[in-house]
Order: sequence, then C-alpha cells, then structure tokens
Amino acid sequence: MSNTHIPASTWPAGTRSGAGQSDRLMRHLSVGRWVIGVTSLAMSSLFIGVVCLAVGAESVAVGTILRIAGMVLQGDGDALESVGASSVILLQFRLPRLGLAFLVGSSLAVVGASLQALLRNPLAEPYVLGISSGAAFGATVGLLLGVGGTVLGLSVLPVWAFCGGLLSILVVYRISVTYRMLSVHTLLLAGVILNALFSALIMFVVSLADPTQAFKIMMWLMGTIVAPSYSTLLWLAVWLGAGGTVLFWLARSLNVLTMGEETSRALGVEVERVKKLIFVVSALMTGAVVSLAGLIGFVGMVVPHVVRMIAGADHRLLLPASALVGGSFLMVADTIARTALSPTELPVGVVTALTGGPVFMYLLVKRRAGVAV
Repeated sequence: MSNTHIPASTWPAGTRSGAGQSDRLMRHLSVGRWVIGVTSLAMSSLFIGVVCLAVGAESVAVGTILRIAGMVLQGDGDALESVGASSVILLQFRLPRLGLAFLVGSSLAVVGASLQALLRNPLAEPYVLGISSGAAFGATVGLLLGVGGTVLGLSVLPVWAFCGGLLSILVVYRISVTYRMLSVHTLLLAGVILNALFSALIMFVVSLADPTQAFKIMMWLMGTIVAPSYSTLLWLAVWLGAGGTVLFWLARSLNVLTMGEETSRALGVEVERVKKLIFVVSALMTGAVVSLAGLIGFVGMVVPHVVRMIAGADHRLLLPASALVGGSFLMVADTIARTALSPTELPVGVVTALTGGPVFMYLLVKRRAGVAV
C-alpha cells in the first residue's frame, strides 16, 4: 500500500483542484459571485427555517409565525399572549431547538470541509476520523465525574469534550503520517479503530453510572437536539462563530494545501502553523457541538462534498456555503426526527446516519474504482 496521499486531481468529479485549477478558482471567484451565492443560500436557509418552525405535532401557520416574529421585534409581550399556545411552542421549544440544529450542522460542515482540504481527502470529517467519538468520551468522563457544572455561568463540559477531540485528532494524524507523507487509507483505518476504541471506553464509563444517568448519556450519544436556553444558544453562537471565522481566514491557505504540503511550502504557506490552527479549532468546535448534541455523523462529509460539486472547490465560497447548507440540512433532519414517528422522537443522529451512510459507501466505491493505491 502506498504511503502517499490521494492527489486532489483524482477526487470525484466536482472536487478536483490541482495546482492550475486552484489558481484559476482564486482568480475567478468575484465579489459579485460570492455575494450572490452566499445571499441566495442565506435566504434559502431562512425559508427552510420558517417551514421547519411550521411543521410539528401541532402545525403553526406561516402567517402566525410572521406575526409572532413582528411582535418579538417590536418587544410587544402583551400581544404575544393573544396568539395563545403558538407563541409558547415557537419561542420556547421550536425556535431555540432549530437554532441549535443550525449551529451544530453549520459547525460540522465547516470543520469537515477544512479537514478535507488539509488532509486532501473528501471522506474526512469529525465523525469518520474519530474526533466526535473522542469528544464524546471526554464529555462522558466529565459527566461521570460530576464536573460538568458551570463556571461564571458557562458549562465546562465543552472543555472535556475539546480535550478528547484534540487527543483523537492528534493520534489519528500521527498514526497516518509516515516519513512526512500522509496515507489516506491509514487515516481512515485509524479513524475507524479510534471510533471503536472510544465507543468501548464510553460503554465502560456508562456501565459505571447509575441507570438513570446511563440512560440520559446513551440518548445524548445517539445525537439528540433539545431546546437550549437562549443564553446557551448565544454563547454557543459566539464560540462557534469565532472558530468558523478562523477557518474562513485560512481559506486561501486551504486552497493551496489541496495541492500538497511540499507545493504549499514552496508557495509560502506556513503548513505546520495552519495544521495546528485547524486541528485545535476543529477540536474546539467539535467539542462544543458534541457536548450539547452528542454524536451526529456524516454531516461534515456529505455537505461539503455536495456543495463542492455545485459551487466549486474555492474555500472562500465553499466554507460559508457549507455552513449554510449544513445548518439547513440539520434543521430538516431534526424536523424529520421529531415528526416522523410523532409523538415519539427519533435521535437526529439516526436520521443523518441513514442519509450519510449510503453516500459514504458510494464515495468509497467511487474512490476504489478510480484510484490506484
């Protein structure tokens, strides 16, 4: 088995970005195209959000949603009471839940797109590489030890999840690099092995918990979106927004990195610095997401791949587009999870796995058929 990475030129159709292509992409992405693309996706996300707000065990008319939105913007609390139960359903349950789903989906998609560029492999994403499992293990240990409380009003659980995620990504990377060359097959195999290892460790930790706590942990691990408080949602938005800003700031470097590390160094990219930044930010964002929503797989792999086929491989557009599409995708997935078997709710991780699993297998088959290793 070769220890070289799979060149970007052999990625599936729509994901190729060799040296000449990278230069052309960066030249051809005009400000107008970027604005039109991002604005269109933002409006689509808003439309999808309104539809998801309307759908549920008790449907709410779009007109009522717009009326409630106007009352909130005007600060007219008395008028909200006239709307009745609809305002409670929307403002206390569906809106914060959809807000969390959007943030989680956006973050996983952006992290996935960044890791795919860094590792030059469209199959890379936090779940497949074991980062999510590592973060889940860290958070589970924190819960068992009873240190998942708050400091200055903020939960410290994401810190435990960050430590687990960072440990996982460092182990996977070190296992996969031989003589400064990245073996993609070893990378995926290491991710699968770490997933299995952390899953076993999580089961061991859960077995030490009391039955009530064990049940809550198991439901959380399957990927569950619940309505958070607005303060939690705000802090999460700030945290993930900061991480996403760092990754977007590295977009040009990510474009060059798709050509390989040696070429990137020759073009002036500080490869090791970019690696460290992406690894740390990926672990921070994944840890925050996992600590609140559990394990939600395949969003970080499927969404960037689809967006790349449509919008191209320039990360200045790919990253914000992936964020918007990923957030919209998880809003829809969560809506399906809470309505498909109503009044029973499915874990959203089940919905994303049923969607992303077949796509993942398709990409593996395509890669095996099209690349000699």
